[in-house]
Amino acid sequence: MDIEHHQSGARRQRRKQPHTMVQRLLSWGLPVSCSRFLWRQPGEFPVTAFLLGAGAGGLLAIGLGAMGWGTSPHIRCASLLLVPKMLGKEGRLFVLGYALAAIYVGPVANLRHNLNDVIASLGCTVELQINNTRAAWRVSTAPLRAVFKDLLSSKELLRAETRNISTTFEDLDAQVKSETGYTPEDAVDSGETAQGRGAHQAPASSLHLSTQKMYELKTKLRCSYVVNQAILSCRRWFDHKHEQCMKHIWVPLLTHLLCLPMKFKFFCGIAKVMEVWCRNRIPVEGNFGQTYDTLNQSIRDLDGEFSVNIDFKEEKQAGVLGLNASWERVSTEVRDYVHHQEARLEWALGLLHVLLSCTFLLVLYTSFSYMDSYNHDIRFDNIYISTYFCQIDDRRKKLGKRTLLPLRKAEEKTVIFPCKPTIQASEMSNMVRELLETLPILLLLVVLCGLDWALYSIFDTIRHHSFLQYSFRSSHKLEVKVGGDSMLARLLRKTIGALNTSSETVMESNNMPCLPQPVGLDARAYWRAALPIGLLVCLCLLQAFGYRLRRVIAAFYFPKREKKRILFLYNDLLRKRAAFTKLRRAAILRRARQQKAPRHPLADIL
Repeated sequence: MDIEHHQSGARRQRRKQPHTMVQRLLSWGLPVSCSRFLWRQPGEFPVTAFLLGAGAGGLLAIGLGAMGWGTSPHIRCASLLLVPKMLGKEGRLFVLGYALAAIYVGPVANLRHNLNDVIASLGCTVELQINNTRAAWRVSTAPLRAVFKDLLSSKELLRAETRNISTTFEDLDAQVKSETGYTPEDAVDSGETAQGRGAHQAPASSLHLSTQKMYELKTKLRCSYVVNQAILSCRRWFDHKHEQCMKHIWVPLLTHLLCLPMKFKFFCGIAKVMEVWCRNRIPVEGNFGQTYDTLNQSIRDLDGEFSVNIDFKEEKQAGVLGLNASWERVSTEVRDYVHHQEARLEWALGLLHVLLSCTFLLVLYTSFSYMDSYNHDIRFDNIYISTYFCQIDDRRKKLGKRTLLPLRKAEEKTVIFPCKPTIQASEMSNMVRELLETLPILLLLVVLCGLDWALYSIFDTIRHHSFLQYSFRSSHKLEVKVGGDSMLARLLRKTIGALNTSSETVMESNNMPCLPQPVGLDARAYWRAALPIGLLVCLCLLQAFGYRLRRVIAAFYFPKREKKRILFLYNDLLRKRAAFTKLRRAAILRRARQQKAPRHPLADIL
């Protein structure tokens, strides 16, 4: 609000600042309200502007009209000629503009409203289908998303369980990876040391072996190491006993004889039999390596993050080959096209209003043009048998001269008797032509009204018979029970147990808000659209009487010119009748001479 007040204040400041010398002088000499009104923005003070404009224009028009009527008969005549001109072509043009405006306001506007409503209905239907599909997808995937959400919420508990499992597995892993029990440096003999070193280098050079083979090899080396240690311990025992024997028996020869059995260290080689048995019957299960690898990989996977990503791909298929446009795009294009056509029609209607504003000037111009032609061209519109014409004929009849009345049939077709209430032959052709010119606008009205009624009937039928009820029901119950109290059972209860979900969803909707709501025109609207067309037809019928009236007005203001025109018309008809009589007399004489001519004797002989 502060910004708006600031802007309005700034705008008032800009208004008060004069930009030209005229504005500066008017601002200095006039009150603030008057200067603000004179330099107002478009749309400001509409009521005041209308009243002042209408008053000033009315006073100006009254003043100019009074001056013209008081000083010039031409102005008076041209002003009265506006009435018959409004019954002629100019008036029909004016009424034609109002007829087009009435058609636009009536059937065309209703057609536009119904089409816009249908386009909005199509867009609403497409959006409703998209929303229903989206809602159905969300409802159907809600249990799965709930399971993943529960798993993610129990992430810390799962991590604690995996730590316990990893800690328990560390002992087994350390035992499998341990290299104790077959270190060759503990051997005493160089041969046994070499043999132990060769046995030790075997796993080092066989890193590509599987876990099963590697553990079997380590077990064999440990067995060999135990046997070698037993043999070594046995030899040490013999050496120790030989030393004790030599210490207790000090007789030289007897000492060597009695202590000789303590030199039989070769008996220690009997332990090699156990090594053969250990190699042939190694105490390692056949699937130990595979089980260990699987368990090790599982333990490593448990150390990872617990995250879920759901990816889906939507494939759009075109209904027509080469066309890959959605209904939303189609409805948008149609709506834009309709708005574009509406803008063009609005522009045409605005141009029509401007032309209608200029119609009065055209009527005024034609009034002056008729008056000038009446005064300067004696043959212009000089086809009326007036009272003065009859007086001239009566005067000639009393003097015994040739007269024209009553006119012959051929002559009656070229003149007009203004006192007859019927439309005469020379006027009938113009009236028929004007009625034929009115036929296109009448056909346009009939076609638009029929199209509006047909579309309203179709859309109303669609509205009453296109109701759809969408119903989506979903229910599921999944329960997984894991028994036991072991480590694996606890882990399974925390993972697979998250699948224990149940839901029941009911979703219902209908397309009632998306159904078209067409509007039909009532009888009053049709009458409002047809009334200007009827007035146009009436003007075509009254055109002949309007033409008679304009001649009467011109004759009233220019009586001397009217007498000259009537005398010229009377003399012209006398000349035409004399010429026609002369031609007919010559034709009759020629035909009579041909009938009275003597026949040639040769004709009788033949």
